[in-house]
This record gives sequence, C-alpha cells and structure tokens, in this order.
Amino acid sequence: MKKLLIASAVASAFAVPGVVFAQAAAPAAAPASPHTFTANVGLVTDYRFRSISQTFNGPAIQGGFDYSHASGFYAGTWGSNVYGGSNSSGLGTNYFNGGLELDVYGGYKWSYGDLGLDVGVLTYNYPGAKWGVATRDKYDNTELYLGGTYKWFSAKYSMTTTDYFGIKTNTVSAACGVLSSGAASTVCAPTRAGGSKGSGYLDLGATYELGEGFNLVGHIGKLTVKSYGLFNYTDYKIGVTKDWAGVTWGAAYIDSNAKADVYRTVKAESGNNVVKDTSSGTLVLSVSKTF
Repeated sequence: MKKLLIASAVASAFAVPGVVFAQAAAPAAAPASPHTFTANVGLVTDYRFRSISQTFNGPAIQGGFDYSHASGFYAGTWGSNVYGGSNSSGLGTNYFNGGLELDVYGGYKWSYGDLGLDVGVLTYNYPGAKWGVATRDKYDNTELYLGGTYKWFSAKYSMTTTDYFGIKTNTVSAACGVLSSGAASTVCAPTRAGGSKGSGYLDLGATYELGEGFNLVGHIGKLTVKSYGLFNYTDYKIGVTKDWAGVTWGAAYIDSNAKADVYRTVKAESGNNVVKDTSSGTLVLSVSKTF
C-alpha cells in the first residue's frame, strides 16, 4: 500500500505539469491583420472600355494588384495592352505611339447593412502615347467617382477633372470621322469647342447569383462628353460568369449606339488600310483569377 501511495503521488506530481504544459502549447490566435493584398490576372478576346474596343477588336492580357484596409481605405493598380496604331487623324480609338494602359486608383468604402458606398479617384495613363498633333497632348485621363451597391445592384458616376482622354480643340478640332471604306466622313468635331473637363459617365450594373457558381451580369451606361456631343452614346452588356476550377469564366454581349463614323479606326497593314468599327456589338469571352 505504501508503495502504491508513493507511486500515486509521483504520478500526480507529473500529471499536473502535463496539463499545464498542454495548455501553454495552445497560444491564443493572433488577431486578423487589417491589411489585405490581392492580385488578379485575366485574358479577354477584346478589351472593351465603356463598350469601345481598346485593342482594335483584338485580345488583351490584363492584371493588377490591390490593397485594402479594414477601415475601408483601398488603393490599386491595373494594366492592359491597348492598340497604339498609326492613326493620328484625331478620331478613332487608338493610342498613337503607345501600347499600354496603366491605371492607378484609390478611395474609401463603407457599408450600412446591404447598402455599400464608394468614393475615389482613378487615373488612366498611357506611357509614351500622345496625340499626333503639334502640341503632342497626352491621352491620360483622371476621374473622380461616387458609387453605391444594394444587394445585387450597383450604380456609379464618374466625372473627369481633365479633358476626357485628351479631347479638346488642339486634338480633335474640325477632325472628321472615318467611313467603312476608310475615307473621311462628313461627321466632324466642332471647330472651336474648347476642352472637355467635366465629362461624365453613368454606370448601372447588376450581378445576380443563379446558383452552382453561375452569375447573370448586366450593365447599361451613358457617356456624356462635355462640349463634344459627337462622342456621346449609351452602351449595354448582358452576360454570364461561372466559377470553375479556381478561375472565373465569362461570356458577354456588348454593344452601343455610338456613332460608327467617329469610333471607326484605320490600320495600315501590308500597304492596305484595314478599317474596323471599334464600337460595333460583339461577344467577349474572358477568363480571370484572383490570388
């Protein structure tokens, strides 16, 4: 019995530290970081910005980096290849002597239940690209925006603090559009309209979950270029996305009522002029992934 008591005492002596040790081995979980960093990359069959092709109706590779803070502040950058063709006549969608779009943005988001609000600034930059005019004006554009979301619906209004992608008297004054033949159109910009600061774009969108990773997406937008009504139009998109194999697949039909003469672009190719209407309706396929 004495040996049993001693054995029990020894066992007890070792048992208590064992429990303490087990508890000490499970430290409290570290608090979640208020900082979030993500990256994204994607491929599209045609880079459409506000329904207008930025790649001469060709494909694009795109990607960016984002930072967000738990307080609601965020910032990021995003890039894509664009068409930097030889059309320097003033109209048509191209970034003369360029080939890259690099966007930088930042803002603040906050929410009240199902309602979300977003305010920020975004700059569109085209390194090396300049209008083919004597003043060599840039295409770079800066916009302030205010947006909101409610469940699956979103609305956003953007207003330029610069001339809208360089549109002003120096760059498009009296310039005319392009016919499908490649000849000059009689649709011309105003001779002395001044600048286009204060232009705006209203963007209404919706993303509705269908289940099984499918989403129905829709959009309608309205562009108003100050002093240059020739460039105004309404555009829309309807499509579907599917999350599968760790990436997001998409297909969408995009179209607008933009004036074809204004947004046609001419490309010199093997001694011939290739003319494309960069505002015409098209089906765009996409695949993207966020890390």
